[in-house]
Amino acid sequence: MKSPVAACHLPDDTEPAPPSTLVIFGASGDLTKRLLMPALYNLSREKALDTAFEVIGVDHVERSEDDFRAYLTNSMQALVTGGGGEFEATALDMEAWGWIAGRLGYLTGDFDNPETYHRLAGRLEKRAKESGHANAVFYLATAPRFFGTVIEQLGAVGLSRETEHGFRRIVIEKPFGTDLASAEALNRRILNVAGESQLYRIDHFLGKETVQNIMVLRFANGFFEPLWNRDHIDHVQITAAETVGVEQRGRFYDTTGALRDMVPNHMFQLLAMTAMEAPNSFDADAVRSEKAKVIEAVRRWSPEEAMENLVRGQYDAGSVRGRPMRPYAQEPDVSPDSNTETYVALKLMIDNWRWAGVPFYIRTGKSMAVRRTEIAIQFKQAPSILFRDTPAGLPDPNLMVFRIQPSEGVSLRFAAKVPGRTVRLGEVDMDFRYSDYFAAEPSTGYETLIYDCLIGDPTLFQRADNIQAGWSAVQPFLDCWAQASDGVQLYESGGSGPLAADTLMTRDGRAWLPLRPGT
Repeated sequence: MKSPVAACHLPDDTEPAPPSTLVIFGASGDLTKRLLMPALYNLSREKALDTAFEVIGVDHVERSEDDFRAYLTNSMQALVTGGGGEFEATALDMEAWGWIAGRLGYLTGDFDNPETYHRLAGRLEKRAKESGHANAVFYLATAPRFFGTVIEQLGAVGLSRETEHGFRRIVIEKPFGTDLASAEALNRRILNVAGESQLYRIDHFLGKETVQNIMVLRFANGFFEPLWNRDHIDHVQITAAETVGVEQRGRFYDTTGALRDMVPNHMFQLLAMTAMEAPNSFDADAVRSEKAKVIEAVRRWSPEEAMENLVRGQYDAGSVRGRPMRPYAQEPDVSPDSNTETYVALKLMIDNWRWAGVPFYIRTGKSMAVRRTEIAIQFKQAPSILFRDTPAGLPDPNLMVFRIQPSEGVSLRFAAKVPGRTVRLGEVDMDFRYSDYFAAEPSTGYETLIYDCLIGDPTLFQRADNIQAGWSAVQPFLDCWAQASDGVQLYESGGSGPLAADTLMTRDGRAWLPLRPGT
């Protein structure tokens, strides 16, 4: 039996979130059991939630409240036993989980049925009388097609209306739209119901410590910021590789693909944090305005340029960590002749003063050799005259890598003299891992974002203009692919992606960082 885990606590300068009811639409889905419940469990261990906190799950799956608690308890135990995901706990603190489980409620209902919302309103009204607060957060952990419907139905019964007795906030998962036109239409639709200040468009990558640490490393350290520009940086690589396939999400994924699923949200948020100018404060609008400026500055390729700077792949059979993988086209709920990409690589340019001429390369894919999300900053090569005659030749350029997951941290590669009688150069790595310096608990990234939503801090959430700027930058790639006659390129499961992705880099005289276990 695994040893019990010790409880953790919020920092001394942090208050628990105010009393509130978290309503999760899509409570029987994968997101709820794999990420939201582990995040709430971790917040429970930190004592970050008020004693009046409660969860109401809403889904069409017929379940009693006892069945719902048992279902999520079994899911949590399976996550701990199975490992390999973003919930990295090695044992389950039953006191902390029991605290959450005892606050779980459930309501069976269809998302497009007004009766569901009338019954929910009754539950919340009763809850307000019992607890003395009317605070509620509505979390849309549903398929994207339900986003507009759920929000309109909330508005129809008055559940989106804030009063002096309680706030009402709405968390919207990605992808927000399927292209620029649909994102703009969805924004118009939901802003008819709720104000921008009530909308929290979530991207859980922004809850990762290393992502937030990018701002600190850049702007709080005098030896980084002077180098963070076109004069010293050769290029930037942003990678999000997953070892899993589509698993049980085939129906959703086959109509979405890697480009829509990851690029205008996850990948562009990482790009924005890396390339943004320093805000004048940590005020939410100041930070989000600087991020929006970066995305707006991404060059809009012509159709011909977009085709040259885009690679789309689909995983084939292979083996990941010794586990055989079937081709994507044979996954459940996937069309046998599917042309949907599970891998995408892009070359982007940012047309502003700081980054003119510096390419940003983005790649993301499923069924890859390793699970890794990282941002690599490659600096320009130092002048070679002094070292041209040394035995080992020139070292590789300096490299700084932000590891988002797993093993959050930062590494810096530079040249050093190898001990000996002659001058020989070698590369060494300075490696910072959060776990070595700080007593940080395992985190899914959702803990920070859920807590921020409960306290009303929108800094790490996307505004409408940020969302639309992302889709505007991606739209040329969507358009060129819609007109293309060729299909996706197959790549072996357990590899690094299609060969064309390597060509995207080698034609510029560059190369991706390797995606191999242990690298």
